[in-house]
Amino acid sequence: MPDEQEAKSYWEMLDRQKGIISEAEQLNLLNSQITVIGCGGIGGATTEMLARIGVGKLRIVDKDVFDLSNINRQLMSSRESVGRSKTEITKKRLESINPTIEVEAFNQELNDKNVLKILNGSQIIIDALDNLLTRIIVSRCSEKLDIPFIHGAIHGTMGQVTVFNSSTPSYEELFKLPSQGKELSDETRSKVSNLSKEVPPVIGPVPNIVGCLQAFEAVKLITGKGSPIMAPRVLMFDLMKEEAFSVVRF
Repeated sequence: MPDEQEAKSYWEMLDRQKGIISEAEQLNLLNSQITVIGCGGIGGATTEMLARIGVGKLRIVDKDVFDLSNINRQLMSSRESVGRSKTEITKKRLESINPTIEVEAFNQELNDKNVLKILNGSQIIIDALDNLLTRIIVSRCSEKLDIPFIHGAIHGTMGQVTVFNSSTPSYEELFKLPSQGKELSDETRSKVSNLSKEVPPVIGPVPNIVGCLQAFEAVKLITGKGSPIMAPRVLMFDLMKEEAFSVVRF
């Protein structure tokens, strides 16, 4: 729990959002625990927004280190951070923004063996991944644990966001993946891997918009305010278009 000075600082930091989020709703955010899988372009924006909004506990998961090619889009990266752990850098930045936040960092690859341990106890799981197989593993575990799963993905100038829970179609069902309803055998994993061999192009604003949208979906779920974008509805955008944003039903 924050001490008296930290508590005062916390509420001063959030002064400008008091007209949007009530004190009781803010306490819900302070007492929440969210897990963000990925600390890159999407995850950097998501985690920073959640820290600034006043979420109390974050788990962050990423096995990678920063490199120069990350700098065009990943908010946590800089030339000084090249070669350093993404979770280490992200944790330090979030704590510098919001000293009351508790950040638990997992500098490891998420897989079938550790997913339950990492996700268990979370109120919300946020998908900031660029790996289809890992996304399937996370979505299945979130469904098993009955934890809302906020999906986000990008390609070029396009992005998408939606929320899955026990009342919606699953991630694999909505996007008609070849793994749907099957065990993740070597054959199934191979089929999934063949779908995501391409390294997609990306430009800075796109993953950061997705990350900010995901953070706000988390706020809606925790506070009960607004209307979350629940599957099979998906918020999609293409920044190259004049009318860039739309919500479509899959």
